[in-house]
Amino acid sequence: MRGKNDFINALLKEMELRRDYICGPRGGDISDADERLETVYFGGGTPSLLEGAELMRIMEKVRELFPVATDAEITLESNPDDISSARLAEWHRAGVNRLSIGIQSFFEADLQWMNRAHDARQARECIAMAQGEGFGNISIDLIYGGPTLSDEHWKQNVDTAIGLGIPHLSCYALTVEPRTALDTLIRRHRLADVSPDDQARQFLLLMDWTAQAGYEHYEISNFAQPGKRSRHNSAYWQGKPYLGLGPSAHSFNGVSREWNVANNARYTAALLDSQESFVAEKEDLTATQQLNEYIMISLRTMEGSRLPVVAERFGAAKAQELATRADRYVREGKMSLRADCLQLTREGKLLADGIAADLFFE
Repeated sequence: MRGKNDFINALLKEMELRRDYICGPRGGDISDADERLETVYFGGGTPSLLEGAELMRIMEKVRELFPVATDAEITLESNPDDISSARLAEWHRAGVNRLSIGIQSFFEADLQWMNRAHDARQARECIAMAQGEGFGNISIDLIYGGPTLSDEHWKQNVDTAIGLGIPHLSCYALTVEPRTALDTLIRRHRLADVSPDDQARQFLLLMDWTAQAGYEHYEISNFAQPGKRSRHNSAYWQGKPYLGLGPSAHSFNGVSREWNVANNARYTAALLDSQESFVAEKEDLTATQQLNEYIMISLRTMEGSRLPVVAERFGAAKAQELATRADRYVREGKMSLRADCLQLTREGKLLADGIAADLFFE
């Protein structure tokens, strides 16, 4: 990675500058569980390209500046082609105890269509390698709804993951970003386009297969064996504060969010050049924005949106109005209302984003 040493130095400096964002100033009893970091997540880009010593250096700084819980979940995202026995051993030594691997598919045709760097053999071998090196807490990404993926192959993908003992699955419908090479090829009819009907059907099948295997569908795109939910991502969906470090990273403290400049060179220069101030933007959330965010993220989870929480945080009138707005979806069978909790039904999960947006307050 070009300029990697400067980038790491910038990252460590940002860590020092922003230590108080979620932990508050030093002082008092930092053994308080509420002040301890419960999760650390190395994601976005290619963190698996870090050398073992570099990863160790970052983790040492994290432990120096933050009170990290002894049972903290420390996750590292990796691509199959970046995984080797040597790297796995280095990650273990650095304290990584959970891997998130971008498998996407166990079939060659799907991987080639998505222009992935790894092949089907590497998809299987990297999992066996990680398990052999003692990584039991593994999550893999799988993609459904692509034009090369039949229902039969989709079932084989899910069955393969379950058969390999993968405790956590993150499954996403294939999306084609505008102005990408893939988008261009589809518009020129050189590649088949995705089918929303196929995606909906394969999502419904996914819910059936994972339920039969004993997985919890605890968030729209995430399925876990009991006790194996992603603690890090669950914190997002529960609205807990988090600190993001590095280019494009987002942070949230409950009432405002911040995001860093996206450009790597500008990020590094801003932190290492004393003549420049750190480049980040901030948005203070209004009470209405906080309510809408709660609706959006809570509806994605199996626990749903709790009306008593809305009443406590935003007022009883807002809780009543939310229940009234949701009544149409309850009558249509897309939501349920049980014990003062609004939850999406099986059919409602197909329309999660649209339903949440429709329930937003002005």
